[in-house]
Amino acid sequence: MYRNLDNNTTLYILSSMKTVMSVKIDTDVKASAQEVAKSAGLTLSSLVNAYLRQVAATRRIELYAPEPMTPKLEKLIQKVEKEIAAGATVGPFETADDFLKALQCK
Repeated sequence: MYRNLDNNTTLYILSSMKTVMSVKIDTDVKASAQEVAKSAGLTLSSLVNAYLRQVAATRRIELYAPEPMTPKLEKLIQKVEKEIAAGATVGPFETADDFLKALQCK
């Protein structure tokens, strides 16, 4: 990766780094993360550094791993969308009490 760097660039990189961290990750995860970082104009290293700064500043770890849509869920969503389009729904509701009353009428 850094094979063609001149001595000044190498010196700058080494002097600006505080520490080096080695992490084992899946190859496909790394490639995908690099693609995302590149699309934002960042290196993977700067992306990881920014996330770690966020964790340190907020004292929170926020992870997001979306679940893939299952065929059952896709069918349920299609059914609900059809009901909404047909006007076969109730609401919106002004209050929670109105919502509960509508549930009791069914």
